[in-house]
Amino acid sequence: MEKDASEPDPSRQRNGVVGVLYGEFTDTLNDRVRYSVSLTESALTVQRVTSSPGRTKVVFNLTDCVGCRAYRGPDGADVGAYFTACFYPFKRRWMSAGVARQRVEQGFRVALVQDPLANLQEAERWARAIRDASVLQAPRREGVVYTEVCRPRRVMILVNPHSGRGQALQLFTGHVQGMLTEASVPYTLVMTEHQNHAREVVKKADLSQWDALVIMSGDGLLFEVINGLMEREDWQEAIQTPLGILPGGSGNALAASVHHYSQSPPAWNEELLLSCGFMLCKGLVGSMDLVSVHLASRQRLFSFLSLAWGFVADVDIESEKYRHVGAIRFLMGTLVRLASLRTYQGRLAYLPVKEAPKPPKGSIKVNHPPSSTPQQPLLCTSLPCRLFPNPSPNHNALHKHISTNSNHNTISNSSNNAITTKRPETQIDGKTREPVDSLLPGLDQPVPESWTVVKEEDFVLVLAIYQSHLAEDLWTAPGAMADDGVIHLFYVTAGISRPALLRLFLAMEKGAHLACGCPHLVYERVKALRLEPISPQGMIAVDGEMVEYGPVQAQIHPGLARLICG
Repeated sequence: MEKDASEPDPSRQRNGVVGVLYGEFTDTLNDRVRYSVSLTESALTVQRVTSSPGRTKVVFNLTDCVGCRAYRGPDGADVGAYFTACFYPFKRRWMSAGVARQRVEQGFRVALVQDPLANLQEAERWARAIRDASVLQAPRREGVVYTEVCRPRRVMILVNPHSGRGQALQLFTGHVQGMLTEASVPYTLVMTEHQNHAREVVKKADLSQWDALVIMSGDGLLFEVINGLMEREDWQEAIQTPLGILPGGSGNALAASVHHYSQSPPAWNEELLLSCGFMLCKGLVGSMDLVSVHLASRQRLFSFLSLAWGFVADVDIESEKYRHVGAIRFLMGTLVRLASLRTYQGRLAYLPVKEAPKPPKGSIKVNHPPSSTPQQPLLCTSLPCRLFPNPSPNHNALHKHISTNSNHNTISNSSNNAITTKRPETQIDGKTREPVDSLLPGLDQPVPESWTVVKEEDFVLVLAIYQSHLAEDLWTAPGAMADDGVIHLFYVTAGISRPALLRLFLAMEKGAHLACGCPHLVYERVKALRLEPISPQGMIAVDGEMVEYGPVQAQIHPGLARLICG
C-alpha cells in the first residue's frame, strides 16, 4: 500500500534526502496553498496539504519530464525562490478520442528561511535532482540499445521556410522553441535559402561543433543533409552525427515513422510535431539504415526512406503543384492519377532476405504474424556500419535487360543475405572509401543467380521503403524498423482496377493493406534490388525527390546513420 506523501516517515527527512527527496513548498501564485512534494528515481509526487477529506495526489512520471529550472522571482523584495518542472504526459484529447502528449507545468515556491540565497540553492537542488532523475528515466524500448546525445547539447536546426504550406518557421517558434528552452537545449537556427543549401551547409560545416543536426521540414531536406554528409572526405565520422527530424513538410514520413517506433499512440499535425520535439529533448539515439542508390549516369545517392517508380512517384512529384494545401496534396494527386491510371513496362529483380531455416520435424513452430509483431530493431553499437570490402564492377555500358549468369563472380547466397558489419576498406593514403556495395553488380552486368527475377513486366507501381510510414497517414510497412536491415519491397502488377487500388491506399492508413488479399499486390523483404524501366516515359523518386529516369539499383547498409528516436 502506498504511503501518503504528507505523512511523517522516519525514513525521510523534510527537505532532505534519505531514500527519497521530500519537502513542503507553497504554490507559485498563492502562498496559502501548500504542497507536500516527494521525488523518487521514477516519479515526482505532489499532494496538497489540507485538512479537507479526499485530498488529491498527482504523480508525474519522470519519463515525461523534459526539464526543470530554478529561478528568483520578479519581485526583488521576495526572499523566496522557485523551481518549475515541465512534463509532456499522454492525456486525453479535448475534441477527439485517444491520447496525445500535452504540456503540463508544475511549479513551487521555496521560502524555508529569510535568506534569498539559501532558498535559491534549495530550489536549484530540487531542479537538478529532477533533471538528473528524468535523464535516467528516458522512454527506452525493451531490447533496444541506445546512446545519448551529450549534455549540454549543441544542435544545428535547419529550417526550410517554404516546406509544406510555408509554415515551418511558425511551427517551430510556436511548438518547439519553448520546449527546447525548457529542456536547456542550446541550438542554432539555419534557414535554407535554395535547393541543396542544406547539403552545402553540412558538407562544409565543422561537425565537431555540433552534437546533432535536426531538420525542421519535410523529408526532402533530410535527403540533402544525408547526402551532404556522405560527400565529405570524413564521411565515416560525419554520418555518425545524430540526426533529428521535426515535421514541417507535407509528407513527414520519417517523423511519422519515428513516432511509431516509440510505440506511442498515433499522432498527426501539431501532435506529431510535439512528439518529435519531446524525443529531441530526451536525446536518445539509435541506428538507422541507409540505402545506396545507383543511377544510370553512375551517380550514387544515399536514401533513408524510399525508392518509387510508377503510381507512387507520379503522385509524389505531380502533386508538388498542390503544395500550398499541405498534406492533402497527396490525396488530390492520388485522385487525379487514379482518374487516368497508367501502367509501366519494366524489369524488376531483387535479392531476397534469407529466411530462418525451417524447424525439424517434431519440433514446435510458433507463428508470428508480421503485422502484429514487428521485429525488434537490430542496432549497431559500433558506427558507422562495416561492409564487405568487395568493390562493384566498373560500368562500361548500360545493360538493356535483367538476366542471370552463373559465371558472374558473386558472393555466395549465405554471404549475400547476411546483415554484415564489416568495416569498409581503407585506401593506401589512409582515407576511407564510401561504403562498398558488395551485393550489387555493375548496372551493365547481369544480376547473380541468387537474385529473384520478377516474371511480370507490366506494373502500376514499384515501391521500396525502409521506414514504416510513407506519409503521416500511410502505414506502408507495418513490420519495418529504422534499423532492421531490410528493404521492404512492394509492387502492384497491371490489371488492378481503380477501386481496388484506392482500397489498398485507404487500408494503408491503418497498415491493413497486406490483409486485403489483393492478387496484384506483392510484398517481399529484400537486401538489394534492380529496376529497369522499359516505358520511355515515367518518373523515379528517391525520398520523394525526382531523380533521372532510367535503370536504377540499390542495396541496404544496416545501421550506417544515427537517428534521434524514442
